[in-house]
Amino acid sequence: MKTRWHDGHQVRLLENGEDFFPRVFETIRQARREVIVETFILFEDAVGEALRDALVAAARAGASVDLTVDGYGSPAFSPAFLRTLADAGVRVHVFDPRRPLLGLRTNLFRRLHRKLVVVDGERAFVGGINYSADHLGDFGPQAKQDYSVEIVGPVVAEIRQAAQALIGPPRRRWRLPDLRWPRRRDDTAAPADGARVAFVTRDNGAHADDIERHYRVAIRAARRRIVIANAYFLPGYRLLKGLRDAARRGVEVTLILQGHPDMPWVTAATRSLYHYLLPAGVRIVEYCRRPFHGKVALVDEDWATVGSSNLDPLSLWLNLEANVLIRDAAFNETLHAHLQRLARHDCTPIDAGDRRAIGGVRALFGVALFHLLRHFPRIAGWLPAHAPQLGRVRKPEVAAVPDADTPVPIGELVAPVQPPAPAGSTGDGAHAAGGGGRA
Repeated sequence: MKTRWHDGHQVRLLENGEDFFPRVFETIRQARREVIVETFILFEDAVGEALRDALVAAARAGASVDLTVDGYGSPAFSPAFLRTLADAGVRVHVFDPRRPLLGLRTNLFRRLHRKLVVVDGERAFVGGINYSADHLGDFGPQAKQDYSVEIVGPVVAEIRQAAQALIGPPRRRWRLPDLRWPRRRDDTAAPADGARVAFVTRDNGAHADDIERHYRVAIRAARRRIVIANAYFLPGYRLLKGLRDAARRGVEVTLILQGHPDMPWVTAATRSLYHYLLPAGVRIVEYCRRPFHGKVALVDEDWATVGSSNLDPLSLWLNLEANVLIRDAAFNETLHAHLQRLARHDCTPIDAGDRRAIGGVRALFGVALFHLLRHFPRIAGWLPAHAPQLGRVRKPEVAAVPDADTPVPIGELVAPVQPPAPAGSTGDGAHAAGGGGRA
């Protein structure tokens, strides 16, 4: 778990689509040289169209633009949508695209779950927010609660390296050490005394457990407080024991978990853990205002993480994920104050007598389900292995399509190519995604 920490960053917490989308789209439109976007989900709704328009504007202004979506999370696009991107020169890549089998998507495992944006090698966004309208409050009761961060500073070069490694060498790619671009001191230059930041990825190669190990190290070192807010909470045994041990030695441990489940069976497995944690003094609250999709945590007053990784088997042992670690008292306090308000006003506290934490047959079922899900990556490893590929979307011939606005399965629109093995320490790429490790 070799991690490079970098000093001197500006870091800004972004809550939900209301904060995130305007900043990302504005930054993309102002790009002068390069835009790289990675996402799990891109839907062809108002948000997806706004992203498309921003990418097109950047490409037409002369920037090199690459968009990578996941072949499972972003299953279909209309030819007209893709043609607009292609006509502007935007390169669209699909991670592990496959044609549906009997109408079913079969590429569930080893997904590209990262959500990254890098613009001009100067500014990056890392978090859990996808490009879909359900990340906006006006979507209704199913609008998601989620987070991202905007970063300016040296770590952006490392984030860019990881994003570039996935898509392979472009036609014309610049190297950061060779650049002599003028920077606007008041906008892009981070102060020397800014936040300390590290970029951490999870793949199926050399970095198979980096994100989880950073959680465990921070939890073991905690002396005053731990707050974890995560949508899907089915972590490894050592992380669970670390939380219980921390509470027993006097650390204030708070878990903000999903109370509005989109997958009730996962919530049942999570609730089976309450009897293990509550007696030790762990405080558990369930967010009930709307679906919770966040993946954030903080420890004491100077450690925090924001990213795409849930604390469940898919994120910790199968998917490609990306988080940032942040050591900064001001950012930590901002995140802590927000999570405290969330827990106080929008969550339901759970105690040992709560019906959601009772024993009996339901508890036995939940425990069995938890252990099954925990060992699921090993079970999935018995399936025939394949190396996920990166496909390049062909330019659709709209005139040849009866209805150019009708979505088409993405697997039917790509020409598969295998990118080169990634170099450097980031370890993320299509080869790493299907390689060794626990998956």
